[in-house]
This record gives sequence, structure tokens and C-alpha cells, in this order.
Amino acid sequence: MALLTSRFADGLAVGTDLVAAAESAVGQALHGLSGPPDLVCFFVCGDDPDEVTRAGQRAMSLAAGATVIGCSSTGVIGDGQGIEVTPSVSAWAATLDGARLTTFALDSLRADDRFVVVGLPERGPDDRVAILLADPYTFPTDGFVERSAEVLGDLPLVGGLANAFLGRDAVRLFVNGEVHTEGAVGVVIGGEVNVSTVVSQGCRPIGPSMTVTGVEENLLLELAGQPALARLEEIVSALDEEDRELVASGLQIGIAIDEYAERHEHGDFLIRGVLGIDPDREAVAIGDVVEIGRTVRFQVRDAATADEDLYELLDAHREEFGRVDGALLFSCNGRGSAMFGTADHDTMAVSDTMGPIGVAGFFAAGEIGPVGSRNHVHGFTACLLAFSSSRPPAGQSYDR
Repeated sequence: MALLTSRFADGLAVGTDLVAAAESAVGQALHGLSGPPDLVCFFVCGDDPDEVTRAGQRAMSLAAGATVIGCSSTGVIGDGQGIEVTPSVSAWAATLDGARLTTFALDSLRADDRFVVVGLPERGPDDRVAILLADPYTFPTDGFVERSAEVLGDLPLVGGLANAFLGRDAVRLFVNGEVHTEGAVGVVIGGEVNVSTVVSQGCRPIGPSMTVTGVEENLLLELAGQPALARLEEIVSALDEEDRELVASGLQIGIAIDEYAERHEHGDFLIRGVLGIDPDREAVAIGDVVEIGRTVRFQVRDAATADEDLYELLDAHREEFGRVDGALLFSCNGRGSAMFGTADHDTMAVSDTMGPIGVAGFFAAGEIGPVGSRNHVHGFTACLLAFSSSRPPAGQSYDR
């Protein structure tokens, strides 16, 4: 059943007949609007790529006249629920009076030792945000997003990496009647529309903040003048048993967003994974490249920390902007039941803090959202694109 609002609505249908599910989910979302749709987003979870394609084509045909984008996934969000690894379709529809919507389809070409992305639309002076849905197997999402400021300026990117049960060659992307099996699709939203972002990385720092004093590519060689591995072992040895178990299950590292801050605490870091150690070099490998002089701090993540972080950020957003009318939610496929014991956690958090609004999205293989005014690809993160009746300050976002 669609969640009825004046400008935003969502729909959800579960069933092995994905075409029928698409008809139901999109129908619910469209029925919930008080006016004609301007933007429709939908997400399809199914194990047969051909059936996913047919469901996507049907979804696009039902929203004729609107701007439409969508993708395949291994789980969807809608109607206040998260549905994982079960055939289903979720949809979200919006009436965006005064907005300018520009869709795009991106391809990448290899030129010498780098990729060149083609298909980007020209920037408009009043562009507010772009939604990006990408195939992780064929599109260089990390490189594109991390360097997006070079071509898009300060335009926030929000979205996720599409996925599919069968992996490579099974991902499907949809935009305005077209089906893509590679690349990325999306829409730039400009004009009189009020949007803001919430990016919850859900980590808690352990040990002290340290300056990187030796590095080679993604290997941390020295932290605060000592071998990085020795520093890590020192920090872990001081932890209690519970936190040591969290370290063993997946250690993270935070890279300080603001190097000039007097202190770097919870929420002040861009989170990246610790990939392993090199005992011979006493080094620690991480999922990013940092320069000498940057401040880092090791981090752990668990359900309690992730829950607290998301609720705090959503509460802060509500206090600052007031009412939110609708939102798109891109949640990591490592969250949901794997982290919280329920697939409904993130969408319920949105409902608890923002009320009964139209919310839909999908469980992504990587989430896209701004942290510290720069766009990044994340993991184990919840990224929210919120539409509200009050206008936020330019470039405002809430992130941790």
C-alpha cells in the first residue's frame, strides 16, 4: 500500500511475477500523489536478469511523461520495509514543482592508463543534486565519484552501486525507457527544489588520532613517527574483549575531514576499511591513499554504534530543517538483517524521526554521498536524499 502524501509517495510489491510487482509498486506510488509525477525512481530485486528487464520496462511505461530512473538490486526498500534477497519491486514518485530534471547515461572509455567518462550533462547554475546509479562491474565509480569535483564542482552526488543475484552481466540500469547493461545512469535535479543529504557511516573511534608520517600508496608505514603496525597493536592491546572482537570482525580507519580541527572525535572522519597488514614492513594496508601529514584514527563498527549514529544524524537534520516531505534511501547490503537483525532498521529510523513520509530505495553494493563537502563511495553506510519544504543552506549535509 502506498504511503499517501501530497508531493511524495512510495510503493512496494513482493512476488515472483516481477512484471506484476512492478505494476503494483509503481501504481501505488503514482496513486499516492496529489498531482502528476515529475520524477519516478524504482528498484527491482529478482534472480532472472531477463525478468528484471521486463519488470523495468513495464515500470517505465507506467510513468509515461515523468522522468524515470531505476536499477536492479538484491534488496529493496519501500512501504516502511526492507526486503532482502526476495523477488520484489519498490517505487518512489515525486511532484517537484519548479524543478529542472536532466537525465544522463554514462559510459567509460579507456585512454592509455586511465578511464574517460562520457555522457555527462552540462552543469546549470542552479543545479542542486544528482542521483547516480552505477554498475560496479563496468563503471569506474570510485574514481569518478572521488574526482567528481573536477567536472561537477560542488554538486552533491547521492545514490548507490546496483547489483544482482548473478553478479557480472546481470545488473540492469533504467532511464527514460532505455535499458543499460553497463555504465551508470542518473538525473541532475536543479531549479526550485529543496534537498539535503544525510550520510551515516556508523563507526566509533578507538585509540588516539595520529598523524601519518610514512606512506606508500595505500600502505601506512608510520603513524606518529612509529611503525604503523606497532601503533595498531598497541591500540588493540588496550581494548576490552568486546572491542577486540569488533576489531577482528572488521577494522576500519577514519581519515580526518577537517585537518584544522582542534580535536577529531566521532563523526569527524571519512571511513575506509583496513584491508590487511604487511608484517615484514610493519605496515597497514587501507582502502584509500592518504598523504603524509593527514590525521587518521582507527575505528570499529557494530549495530549499536551504527544505530546511534543514524538516529543522531536524522534528529540533527530534523532540528535544522524541520519537516521532510519525502526521501530516497540507499543502504548498504551489509546493513539490514546482517547488522541489525532486521531489514527494516534504516527505513524505520527515517520514519521514527521524520514521520510518515514517502521513502523508497534499495540495498546497494556501495553507497554514494557527500562527506565534508566532497563526494565519496562508502561501505556499510546509509545515504539519504531528503526533500523538504524549507530551503537548506547551500551545500548543507549531515554526515558521519
